[in-house]
Amino acid sequence: MNPAGDSAAPTPGTAPLVVMGVTGSGKTTVGAALSRRLRVPFADADDFHNEANIAKMSAGIPLDDDDRLPWLRAIGTWLADHAATGGVASCSALKRSYRDILRESAPTVNFVHLHGEIDAVRRRVAGRPGHFMPASLVDSQFRTLEPLGPEEHGIVLDFARPVGELVDAYLAATAVPRTRPDPYPIGPADPGGPRDAGEAGRAR
Repeated sequence: MNPAGDSAAPTPGTAPLVVMGVTGSGKTTVGAALSRRLRVPFADADDFHNEANIAKMSAGIPLDDDDRLPWLRAIGTWLADHAATGGVASCSALKRSYRDILRESAPTVNFVHLHGEIDAVRRRVAGRPGHFMPASLVDSQFRTLEPLGPEEHGIVLDFARPVGELVDAYLAATAVPRTRPDPYPIGPADPGGPRDAGEAGRAR
């Protein structure tokens, strides 16, 4: 995570957590798995979109910053409500400015950025019929994406890894003890590289 000794650094396991990344990166699946392991509530950011946003995305039209503002503020309010006891939310949080909005409500929030290849995302999105986010918006999401900065609290993980391995990687990187048995038995976890002293975790 962030360098030790930073008084503003969140406390792993209790600070609210956002699983971020482009559409199709596995935010909901990994976020829900993390919430189960940490025994904290989970919120899917898709549930915070208003009908106008959903209609716009369904039509293949990217959201602009004005569209996203009330959505981000609603997610920020949820994070703030869970700041004391912990909670996990999935949210694309593609831009630094979007993450700043979340931090305005929940200053101790941590981020897990699920990162990977655009072709893999295209395949994933094309293979989930019925979702309001069409594959045509994948490219725009990658263009919008701004990786975590060295001063932001979070880690970067390769979304191609198994879900259980991603959960273990977060727990290992933050030294969070397991609160229930791992339903995805694997070998030793690779922490994926905590953002320590300004170094991002590597995605393999």
